[in-house]
Amino acid sequence: MSKKTRKLRNASTEDREGNVVHPAFEKRNDWHPLDDKIDRNRDKSYVKNVKPRSEGQAELMAAINEAPLTIAIGPAGTGKTYLAITLAVEALERGDVDRIILSRPAMEAGESLGYLPGDLHEKMAPYLRPLYDALGDRMGGKKVRQLIDDGTIEIAPVGFMRGRTLNNAFVVIDEAQNCTYAQIKMLLSRLGWHSTMVVTGDPEQSDLLEGMSGLEDIARRLDAIENISVIRLTQADIVRHPLVAEMLDVI
Repeated sequence: MSKKTRKLRNASTEDREGNVVHPAFEKRNDWHPLDDKIDRNRDKSYVKNVKPRSEGQAELMAAINEAPLTIAIGPAGTGKTYLAITLAVEALERGDVDRIILSRPAMEAGESLGYLPGDLHEKMAPYLRPLYDALGDRMGGKKVRQLIDDGTIEIAPVGFMRGRTLNNAFVVIDEAQNCTYAQIKMLLSRLGWHSTMVVTGDPEQSDLLEGMSGLEDIARRLDAIENISVIRLTQADIVRHPLVAEMLDVI
């Protein structure tokens, strides 16, 4: 074996070992979205106060605290999901709600869920990973895992929400631009007593066929209702790398 071949093989092995997604396909019984390695990384810095970094984010946080239903629309990087989950965690810790329910559609990127190994929960884990990430950043992986195990935190695909009434809960519907009008209508009707619901999404990044996403239409119709807040974030609210805002202006 040449030195070049050996070097490439070693690099491939290192990349595979350092990527927490790969074990889901190679050693499914050993993988969990909140594994020990992630626990250690998150627990170092999860205790922190989250404050808005733009006027739009401040408006969004105020709306979530005041209205039972908030629809947050804006481009990637504006903190829609992160702020919603942050306030959900704070509400749970204050005792305002008994549980947190997070849901998002599972959109396939050219492949079928059937090709993934494991049961339904294991197949869905990669699609729900962004929600695990946000929770872990706010509470630490170990605590999140404990609350998921006892049912205090539930992370589920949109299809599992049908027929339920969500009382005493903080509900976050993420990536709602990938829901049809009928799906969003179904999700909104799940709202029960003493509950808060936040729907987030970016209509410009829908993976559905053109005209199928119901987020913009729902937001427009509900904007006139007094106890529902529709917050529209802009490029000025993006808190990721400055290039994100510049790119979204031209693509």
